[in-house]
Amino acid sequence: MQRELIDGVPVLWTETPGPLEATLVFGCGVRDETFRTLGVTHLVEHLAMSTLPRLHFDHNASVDLSLTQFTCTGRPEQVTDFLERVCRALSALPLDRIEREAGVLEAEGSGVADPTTAELLSIRYGTEGVGLASFGGPGPDRIPVEAVQDTVARYFHAQNAALVLTGPPPAGLRLPLPTGERPARGAGQPVRQAGPGWQQVQVPGPGLAVSCDLNDQALFLAFQLLRQRLTETVRHREGLTYDVGGDVVFVAPGRGERTICMEAREGQEQRVAELLWQEAVRLATEEVSEAELAEEVEGAREVLLDPRAAEYELLEAAAEQVLDDAPMRGRDRLERIEALTPARLREAFAAALGSALLVVPCEVEIRPRWTDGTELPQSSCGVGGELPSGGQEFRPPMKDRLRYSGARKVRLVVTGEGIWMRQPDGSVHAIPFAEVVGVEMQGPGRVVYGAGNCFLPVLPDLFAGIGPAVAAIDAAVPAGLRYPASAFRSAD
Repeated sequence: MQRELIDGVPVLWTETPGPLEATLVFGCGVRDETFRTLGVTHLVEHLAMSTLPRLHFDHNASVDLSLTQFTCTGRPEQVTDFLERVCRALSALPLDRIEREAGVLEAEGSGVADPTTAELLSIRYGTEGVGLASFGGPGPDRIPVEAVQDTVARYFHAQNAALVLTGPPPAGLRLPLPTGERPARGAGQPVRQAGPGWQQVQVPGPGLAVSCDLNDQALFLAFQLLRQRLTETVRHREGLTYDVGGDVVFVAPGRGERTICMEAREGQEQRVAELLWQEAVRLATEEVSEAELAEEVEGAREVLLDPRAAEYELLEAAAEQVLDDAPMRGRDRLERIEALTPARLREAFAAALGSALLVVPCEVEIRPRWTDGTELPQSSCGVGGELPSGGQEFRPPMKDRLRYSGARKVRLVVTGEGIWMRQPDGSVHAIPFAEVVGVEMQGPGRVVYGAGNCFLPVLPDLFAGIGPAVAAIDAAVPAGLRYPASAFRSAD
């Protein structure tokens, strides 16, 4: 790997066969947004790409949780022109195109993580940072122009960028980006639910997440083995799923989440969830065989020694550059993997499982047991069964209370500190005003979103006489967090 500096941007390159490929990487993604500005990084990317003329070579751009990337493949002069155009566009975005590109974003409708991984992250971290992965936010047509300008100034500059090339930098390559202050990355983010526990949520199938050291090669291999065991059991033996997927999510330097995600044949979600947890507990309590370990080591060796891994290592190094991370290089990883023992594999996975979050679709009932036989606790965003005293109380309309027994149990209470709601099942949910991340204004009603992965609808269809409740919300929540419902989306 070679390193150079062009216009203040680190350039990482190595010689590989084929045409020249370039990836301009910025340390900015959804995790750097807020609920109120959700989608702003993707909008910045679209605005920059909208300035390009028609190009007759491969080029693209993408945004994930942590990174924004602009990529192209072509002749050296084509790559040079593409990179310079992108950098100049980021220095002077066409803000007059915001309305049109917002419509394109809504039509695109892409997510930044597997939907099951996204829900797991939101449970762990709430409605901020990587936890924003499962939310749609106010809508791209509600992103303030000031948020676009602020995001570009804070993140899209030379001190927060790196360029990856599969060959030497072309003669005359320029990267005319503005200068800026490098974002701090070391703090990570607060955890809302440390685990272990399980929860019913809107997911296509069961999923599992653990918080861990992302450089722990024993845990990397353990997850590879868990996926293989689940593939053999759930797909090949019982025919209940097509694929056993998973993600690795960066949260802070060296730290993050490893997940397993599984879709299930209709009606078989409970069985798939039980098998997922069963295999996880088995891996944490029983040592793997020498033959299983040898098979996984050989698989890792094939991947890490493949010449095509060079480009992947370049991209890892670029991410390290902009995120202050320090992932191990391929041969260092392989040395540690080859030194692993069955006991070390089990110990690493057992320790990580202490942070386990297990999710299942809403209609699925399971009773997962911990490694010692006790039941894994079920969690939700509820706070208990008691409403505060002394606040303003609101009930569903009389017609609903007469027709539905559940409506007679529902209450909305507003105090000077926040809002509480008791659901028909008796659970109580609360959002303190200090933790409000957004308020959607739906005519005379409001939908209040909290930092704890919870939202409460304060709407006239649900509660009678909500005028005082709406007035209290508007008085307590800063105007910058309130926004009209997106014109792109149904009020439902």
